[in-house]
Amino acid sequence: MLVAEELAASGCALVVSVTSSGQLEALGEPPYHVLIERAWRDEGTSLHYAPPAPWSYLRRHLRERLEGAYDRLSEPVCGGAAWTTDAPFRESEGAIGEARAVGCHVVEMEAAALYAYAEARQRDLVCLAHVTNTMAVSGADFEKGPHAGALITLDAFAATARALGYARSADLKRAHTPGP
Repeated sequence: MLVAEELAASGCALVVSVTSSGQLEALGEPPYHVLIERAWRDEGTSLHYAPPAPWSYLRRHLRERLEGAYDRLSEPVCGGAAWTTDAPFRESEGAIGEARAVGCHVVEMEAAALYAYAEARQRDLVCLAHVTNTMAVSGADFEKGPHAGALITLDAFAATARALGYARSADLKRAHTPGP
C-alpha cells in the first residue's frame, strides 16, 4: 500500500502489482500467472479504503480492456480469484478450505487492499499473482520457472501496459538476451 500511494503521489498513472502466490485451486500447472479479478478480503488494510465487504475487485474498465491481452504469452495468464491474508501462519487447513469454498484460486497478501484503494481513489491498478507453489504439498514447490520467472513476469507486465494504453509495443521490448 505504501508503494502504491507513493507512486500515485509521484504521478504514476498505472500500478501493476505482481505477487508470488500459492495455488488453492488449479488453473494450470505452476508456474503460471493469475490476473486477480477479485480478492477475498480476509485482512484489515482494505478497511482503510472501503467499508467492510467480502470482496475487492479489479476495476471493470480495466478488466474489459485486458480481455485477450495475454493470449500470445509463452505461459498462461488466467483470470481468477485470490484470498488475501495478512500472514502465512493463518493458512490453516480450515482457512484454506473456506477460501476454496468461496471460489478462491490463489492465496496472496495484498490484492484486496490494493483493489479497495484503487476503487476509492479511482486509480488504474492491476494485480497479477505468480503461482509458484501448491501450498508446500509437492517436492518441487516454489519453482518459478526459467530465470526465476522474471522474464514471463515482465512479459505479463508489458502485455498489461499495452492493453491499457500505457505503452506501445516498441516501448516494451525485452532488454535481455535469452540464455540457458
